[in-house]
Amino acid sequence: MIDADTRDRILAAPEALLDDPAVMQALIDAHERTLGGNIVDLRGVAMERLEQRLDRLEDTHRSVISAAYENLAGSNQVNRAILHLLEPMEFAGFLGALNGTIASTLRVDRLRLVLESRVEGESALGQLSEAVLVVPAGFVADYLSLGRGTPTKPVVLRQVVPDLAAIYGGAEGSIGSEALLALDLGPGRLPALLAMGAGDPNLFKPAHGTDLLQFFASVFERLMRKWLN
Repeated sequence: MIDADTRDRILAAPEALLDDPAVMQALIDAHERTLGGNIVDLRGVAMERLEQRLDRLEDTHRSVISAAYENLAGSNQVNRAILHLLEPMEFAGFLGALNGTIASTLRVDRLRLVLESRVEGESALGQLSEAVLVVPAGFVADYLSLGRGTPTKPVVLRQVVPDLAAIYGGAEGSIGSEALLALDLGPGRLPALLAMGAGDPNLFKPAHGTDLLQFFASVFERLMRKWLN
């Protein structure tokens, strides 16, 4: 028998036991032990399964909420970055913002606008900003596909391949992952690429969603068309 004081406290507030999962589990376990090993307590089995389902539902609930918050935070970052893209009144300022306010807003370490050129040694655009890299025709497709020549998605997320990370202009040793945004600069122009490099090797992974980055790329390429026109 339990002591009178504990008994009185339980009788005065029995709901306290019902609200304590650890106490309830201990009572269920004690009840099962009193039944012996040859008797199956179906009610106990059912409760155990319900508890397992509840735990799974709570885990799923937390995961959904976490994903929603991350998506909201990502949306806010992209929206702020787009507003910064719209601020410059001259092309040099637009390019200069890439590794300034745009990179810091997107929380990446390095941004590089890769432009293809058919003329060897042509670097007029490259002289406007260190964020611009002029490359030979065909480079963008090769870089996106890692030289395999296979079609790629508009946005490619992956860990950085050291042998190909030279596009980051001396910062390649500190870049762990990258987001590559293929750009269409309009009829008659060669493909282009906006490369986002991050020191965190887990910031950009192939399994991550790309909707927000695709939206950012569509805004960026439209602004580039306007500047180039």
